[in-house]
Amino acid sequence: MTIIKSKISRNQFAESARRTAARSMRLSLQALFAIALTFSVGVSSQAQSSSVLNDSYPDRYTVVEGDTLWGISAKFLRDPWRWPEVWQGNPQVNNPDLIFPGDVLVLTFVNGQPVLKALRRETVKLSPSARGTQYGEAIPLIDPAAIAPYLNSPLVTDQNELKTAPYVVDGFNNRLILGSGDQFYARQIEDQTVEKFRIFKPGRHFVDPITGESLGWEARHLGNARMLKSGDPSRLEVTKGHEDINIRDRLRPILVDEALPFFAPAAPQNDDIRGLILDTPNKATELGALSIVAINLGDRDQLKTGDVLRIKSQKMAKKDPYTGEKYFIPEEEIGLALVFRTFEKVSYAIITDSNRQVTPGDALVSPKAE
Repeated sequence: MTIIKSKISRNQFAESARRTAARSMRLSLQALFAIALTFSVGVSSQAQSSSVLNDSYPDRYTVVEGDTLWGISAKFLRDPWRWPEVWQGNPQVNNPDLIFPGDVLVLTFVNGQPVLKALRRETVKLSPSARGTQYGEAIPLIDPAAIAPYLNSPLVTDQNELKTAPYVVDGFNNRLILGSGDQFYARQIEDQTVEKFRIFKPGRHFVDPITGESLGWEARHLGNARMLKSGDPSRLEVTKGHEDINIRDRLRPILVDEALPFFAPAAPQNDDIRGLILDTPNKATELGALSIVAINLGDRDQLKTGDVLRIKSQKMAKKDPYTGEKYFIPEEEIGLALVFRTFEKVSYAIITDSNRQVTPGDALVSPKAE
């Protein structure tokens, strides 16, 4: 009996050992699976967050004179318009969005998300108050030279202003064509306290190619003038002439000297926004990077300076060479345009990138649009 009892105990022990081993193996496999899953999720999250980054993004970059925010964005991001998603401004300055030559931009990851910060070269005293900055020294979004002529000129006017704006009636000493330094007389200046004026004449008539709606007239900036003696007529002097100034040309008061705007690239508020590139002044049919275009979108469409739009080629009807049937070439993405000045119904944008020619009539959509 004793021998039989001992044999049963050994069998029971062996079965218990097998069960323990199997349970341990299941626990080990579960733990291994959990670790693998956690790692997989971490890698997936990292890959997803890094999808906004350029393939060859630097860990850090020192800003130099001549840099633009768009160019710097392109060094780090696949889509430069997504800059606000990764930028963490310096809280020690009045405007944390500003970047200056000498700043060192450092790329780090916070909770798996890429974050860009600026390290100032100068010594900064930490205090509760904000530190003042000079806007004129900040890095602009795009090259100011490319858009300067479009910043401080009237650009877009309407029929009412064309009828009511002050106008040139006579040149001093009966001059008919005026330029820099010439004096002239003007009428219909209601506010006699205004000292500076811009002189313009109507140019292109903007018409929506889809609806036929009048969007306004482009105001050609002819030059600037200053008040010498108020009255009716008032006497003024041309301080800067870009084109010949003639009798009947109009004046617009300069109430505030506009400076180069500081803004960051971003997608429009409305993801469903859609517009078109309008005809160009010289009727150019081929446009490319750094070309300035007028578009049929404006303030009423909630468009803002800094908004970026994708350019899509026109959907075109074609004839099949064999069957004779009509088919359509679909819209294709061909570039990006950045809005730098807006009016009620029209805005001006600069083409920042293009992979083939852009033409009037090409479509504009949000970069978030499918």
